[in-house]
Amino acid sequence: MEQETWRFIDSGDCSPEFNMALDEALLDWHSKGEIPPTIRFYGWNPATLSIGYFQKVDKEIDLEAVKRYGLGFVRRPTGGRGVLHDKELTYSVIVSEDHPEMPQTVTEAYRVISEGILQGFRLLGLDAYFAVPRTEEERAGLKNPRSAVCFDAPSWYELVVEGRKVAGSAQTRQKGVILQHGSILLDIDEDKLFDLFKYPNERVRERMQRNFKNKAVAINALRETPVTIAEAKEAFIKGFEQGLNIRLEPYVLNETELEFVHAIMKDRYANDEWNFRR
Repeated sequence: MEQETWRFIDSGDCSPEFNMALDEALLDWHSKGEIPPTIRFYGWNPATLSIGYFQKVDKEIDLEAVKRYGLGFVRRPTGGRGVLHDKELTYSVIVSEDHPEMPQTVTEAYRVISEGILQGFRLLGLDAYFAVPRTEEERAGLKNPRSAVCFDAPSWYELVVEGRKVAGSAQTRQKGVILQHGSILLDIDEDKLFDLFKYPNERVRERMQRNFKNKAVAINALRETPVTIAEAKEAFIKGFEQGLNIRLEPYVLNETELEFVHAIMKDRYANDEWNFRR
């Protein structure tokens, strides 16, 4: 089959509100046929706690801790739980629901898109594979997560190395377009992460943090030589090209496009009404 050319944007380290606004803008442009399917890599400045579309801030998030650590804070347009974006490579994929290679169901589309991430991990020398919940109890756990922390449990087709989750992803479908974005952890500060959430008591926090160590891991904890962001980008660009059988063509946003992104940013993601509304 002939390779399709997709757009590739490396937007570097940006503010949390810009990051989410650009993902939304790409979805909007693709829905109108103005851009081809797109893969984007990005980082966060400052390091940021992003929360899922449906999360309740008052109930789940310790905003004093977010402030104390000098973190950004933003609500994503996708579901899922809280993610600390710090030492990671963040990716987003924007593609039409009716793309010939995209399955109709959310979980199967995850599998197809995440094939690119799977190949990226393998190019870094890690034996990654997809998590598939086997028991009824595991499936029920996916529907009713016990924790507000994203990496606390693998979802369908989430990526796992040595039984522990190495990438967390979330997906939304709007205007006939799939937006999937997620975190590929290079390193993780577990104490900082767990400081950002509320718990009924200290014992519950300790138990959850202990369990977390058995469920999630960062790339550099699995390798003898640490991976740099540059090396990770190179591996995952190749991974997406191999996993999705595509060719990625680099692209830089023009002034008109940046103005559109900034308008979304002001309207939504830089806005307390959006971030704290639930």
